[in-house]
Amino acid sequence: MSPITLAHYLTISGLLFVIGLAGVILRRNLIVIYMSLELMLNAANLTLVAFSRFNRQMDGQILVFFVITVAAAEVAVGLALIVALFRLRQTTRVADLTTLKF
Repeated sequence: MSPITLAHYLTISGLLFVIGLAGVILRRNLIVIYMSLELMLNAANLTLVAFSRFNRQMDGQILVFFVITVAAAEVAVGLALIVALFRLRQTTRVADLTTLKF
């Protein structure tokens, strides 16, 4: 059994990022798009932690800590906006939310 290398982490991170990107591009539901964006953010965090681990520096892990903190605030604000849009329009489909009129 071979040890886990940096290439393994980067492959998984790349796959997660591509799945998230496909979700953003292909889906039409606002909540699914939001979850896909979060998946892309976590893929970037995984890359930072992997480089930090294999370079034996804590800089990447400290940056990930701040990214996760900001992401938590972003989740609260983003979900509040989605709920407000849903209450106003009764839909989460992006095609139905293209105009700014009431």
